[in-house]
Amino acid sequence: MTLPIPPTGFHYVGNCIRPPSEYNSILLQATLGCSHSKCTFCGAYNDKKFAIKDQKYLESDLEFASIYCKNQDRVFIMDGDALIMPMKNWKWLLTQIKEKLPWVNRTSCYANLKSIMLKSDEDLTWLYENGLKAVFIGLESGHAQVRKDIRKGGTPEELIHHLKRLKKIGIKMVTIVLLGLGQKKLSLEHAQETGYALSQIDPEAVSALSLIPLPGTPVGDAVANSSFELLDAMEMVAELRELVKHTHLSRGAFRSVHASNYLSIDARFPEDKEDVFAVLDKALAGDIKLKPEWMRGL
Repeated sequence: MTLPIPPTGFHYVGNCIRPPSEYNSILLQATLGCSHSKCTFCGAYNDKKFAIKDQKYLESDLEFASIYCKNQDRVFIMDGDALIMPMKNWKWLLTQIKEKLPWVNRTSCYANLKSIMLKSDEDLTWLYENGLKAVFIGLESGHAQVRKDIRKGGTPEELIHHLKRLKKIGIKMVTIVLLGLGQKKLSLEHAQETGYALSQIDPEAVSALSLIPLPGTPVGDAVANSSFELLDAMEMVAELRELVKHTHLSRGAFRSVHASNYLSIDARFPEDKEDVFAVLDKALAGDIKLKPEWMRGL
């Protein structure tokens, strides 16, 4: 069988970012940028303004995927917080995925607190039952002042409440936390309160990243003028240890394998927690080498 020539002009705009675990997923860009776009540390979508893409572009991409992506059984919906789309858009898209990509068994996307708050339990249940099985959430911090400082939006209490709603409905969560946001003065408190929030939410996975200041962002500018105190490598590991200490999962993955981290952890909680402590203590004692600065990246 001779396959048709792929269409030209795929309509994908700007930087297209997906979680590492979605490396083999079909990527559909349903929104552009991030509807929040205020976080002081983030420059991920500075190249575009938030918008919901016209369905005609998704129809073209779905048609391409129906021919050329039969070995991929997952779909990841981009951009930064695609869950923000109104339900009419989601109902159309998930119905199209079912019809045109019947072999797909999981659809996922990035989400933020606002996009979850705007969905009722009925909405979230419909999404789950029609294919949206997982979301990736930039939790960043469970500390009230840190969240305010980074302009994340929402309180820790709101965060815990609404992520528990996802848990109850069955949507799996990969929660992303960012070491170093509390600077030196709030480092351990940031870790403790974030661990508490994670323990209350009890997500299926926690992914810890380490802050790398980006030029052109408020945090990057603050670092440049010395008004933001970056943690050094050992302080970042000490914060990671405090986060581990205060994170209690009934059954979940805890990872710090992102390129931004000085030390990689890939564990299951609670069974691997003591082993993780042993590794972190060896690193803090200087018995395990940390990743050199030049090897860190986003």
